[in-house]
Amino acid sequence: MSEVSALMGAVAEGRTRVEEGGLVGMITLRGDLDSARVKAAVKDATGLDVPGQRQVVTGDDASVAWMSPDELLIVVAHDQAPGTVAAMAQALADEFATVANVSDARALFRVSGPSAREAVAKLAPVDLHPASFGAGEMRRTRLAQVPAAIWLSGDDELSLICFRSVAKYVFGILELSAADGAEVGIF
Repeated sequence: MSEVSALMGAVAEGRTRVEEGGLVGMITLRGDLDSARVKAAVKDATGLDVPGQRQVVTGDDASVAWMSPDELLIVVAHDQAPGTVAAMAQALADEFATVANVSDARALFRVSGPSAREAVAKLAPVDLHPASFGAGEMRRTRLAQVPAAIWLSGDDELSLICFRSVAKYVFGILELSAADGAEVGIF
């Protein structure tokens, strides 16, 4: 696994802060999300339940996000990802499922501050209004022209995951959208 994050912790400060999240463990689990064995493997590895459709559950040390009807994204500490993958793969050895460490293929960003929703909403075709998008919800969408997943990770904070290969592009468009004076007052 890489010892260097996509943008080495890049930060853009302003009314809205954009930061690359550093090294984060990310695991893709593909399988039958209704399977008792899949649910048990997720619970054993993270202490969390399998989330419902377009949901994310977060605990002290992990998050589990629903990505599609047969896919979860499990977020753990970077150094825990290999062991978590090994444990889950062993638990699911006789199950029709795959577990893969995708930490080096993804980048995590956090957008925080009073205009965080607006900064992201200008780039994604998703209704991020507080009445439509709240805690525990996540969306797979596009940021400008690249795929991304978005969830509310705190008060006035959104987390975004994209492919590492487009991390610099994503940081640049987020920085531009979140710049002081770029607010349009939609929320």
